[in-house]
Amino acid sequence: MAKFIFKMENILSIKYKLEEQAKAEYGIEIAKLREEEYKLSALKQKKEEYQQKLLEEVSGKLVINKIKLLENSVENIKYNIKIQMVIVKRQEEQVEIAQQKLDNAVKERKIYEKLKEKAFENFKAELNAEEQKEVDELVSFRFGSAGESEE
Repeated sequence: MAKFIFKMENILSIKYKLEEQAKAEYGIEIAKLREEEYKLSALKQKKEEYQQKLLEEVSGKLVINKIKLLENSVENIKYNIKIQMVIVKRQEEQVEIAQQKLDNAVKERKIYEKLKEKAFENFKAELNAEEQKEVDELVSFRFGSAGESEE
């Protein structure tokens, strides 16, 4: 019996590998995004702490140096938060790019899988046609042999 050989099997295996790489890259980018979001959250928490300390200092005994220091700290944290928000936004864009690469890799793999399925269906049809031809030849041989023996 004939064996099915898909001519583009090498390409399909490469597509599988490319998809796996895209999945890994996407996972890495997601992890980086989570890390940057965590940093942003920590900065916001730190800002809240500084603002709380500043409020406590203003409502208590007025120590101008300490108040000034806390105000500067709050402003510095606000600046760092803005920078971190930009970093998070860039990382979100990187995640989007990785997602698009993954989607493309999946689409390409599916295209080659469909080609393989169609090639296999054609192979089965050809095999079936070949078997039918053999059966027809066998039947006509037997019928022809039976006709000759009657004469």
